[in-house]
Amino acid sequence: MKSGRRQAREPSAAGHGKRELLNGARTSRLPPAAARLPSESLSRDQMLDLYYWMRLTRTLEERLVALYRQTKVVGGLFRSLGQEADAVGSCFALEKRDIMSPLIRNLGAMLVKGATPVEVLKQYMAKGDSPTRGRELNIHFGDLERGFIGQISPLGDMVPVMAGVTLSFKMRGDDRVGLVYVGDGATSTGAFHEGINFAAVQRCPLVVIVENNGYAYSTPTAKQTAVRQFVDKAVGYGVPGEQADGNDVLAVYDVTKQAVDRARSGNGVTLIELVTYRRKGHAEHDNQSYVPKGEIERWERENDPIDRYVKRLVHEFEFEASDLARVDDRVRADVDAATDEAEKSAFPEARDALEGIYADPPREQPLWYRDA
Repeated sequence: MKSGRRQAREPSAAGHGKRELLNGARTSRLPPAAARLPSESLSRDQMLDLYYWMRLTRTLEERLVALYRQTKVVGGLFRSLGQEADAVGSCFALEKRDIMSPLIRNLGAMLVKGATPVEVLKQYMAKGDSPTRGRELNIHFGDLERGFIGQISPLGDMVPVMAGVTLSFKMRGDDRVGLVYVGDGATSTGAFHEGINFAAVQRCPLVVIVENNGYAYSTPTAKQTAVRQFVDKAVGYGVPGEQADGNDVLAVYDVTKQAVDRARSGNGVTLIELVTYRRKGHAEHDNQSYVPKGEIERWERENDPIDRYVKRLVHEFEFEASDLARVDDRVRADVDAATDEAEKSAFPEARDALEGIYADPPREQPLWYRDA
């Protein structure tokens, strides 16, 4: 039987026993679930697309790990291992005209929105022809034409930014929606509070996704908030709150698509909590010594989002193993080609640092200050 957006699952290991989806103790202002879920309207090609984007996200990050260990990645490496379904499934619910604001674990959402593997590799490797020409790292870049905004690192700061973006949609009468991702730790910041409160009051067409992966860096959820579940925070802002299994890509798509449709119809903000798990540390250097023994292995064994989706594709939707193998071959070819191209790219020239600082002159001269 196809799982719904509120499917319960087993609680996580010691210290996180209260992270299971809770169907009670909250009020949703969304209309009752329709008899037909949005995912039931997906074509077979679209269902394979979801698999492609999740598999591409994981394979691309695995390639980045290899490059990181060869010292070819400049700076930190941030993984989304175990969280691929929440990024891909949610962004897949957007239309091309919509705007999305990712965080460091939303590589999958950026790929869905049009970012390419070669861009991501060049960006991590600080190449001169990367999207930011070596000035920024990891996935800190944006493209309004493709519908994603470059992220701000401080927690929660993109919520007021996206409140402003979506307010502009409303004021111009644009039929567009914004989606912003935050982690569980960001919900304890003033920026998050001010941003979602403003968006709620102004009835902005905004979807706020809280990715509850169990830890704010190394701080367990229970030590940074007293609420049992983040969806409960919605009532304080007077907006609908929904919770879904973040490791079920179709459940994520369903709950997000309904919130996007609601926002597009003029009904304002929805807060969505996606319950997932971060199987890697905050960054590649993090040894996760704060994680209870066996917790990571159990999530990998019992609740891997890609493994779960593959089982449904094969057993419920009757895809052939050859269908998935073709996707896997395509992913490997895409990542291999992107890696070859990225490795051939040069680092930026030193004088490039003097370009694009001022509008006039567009390129400053070296040692310009000596002429002043």
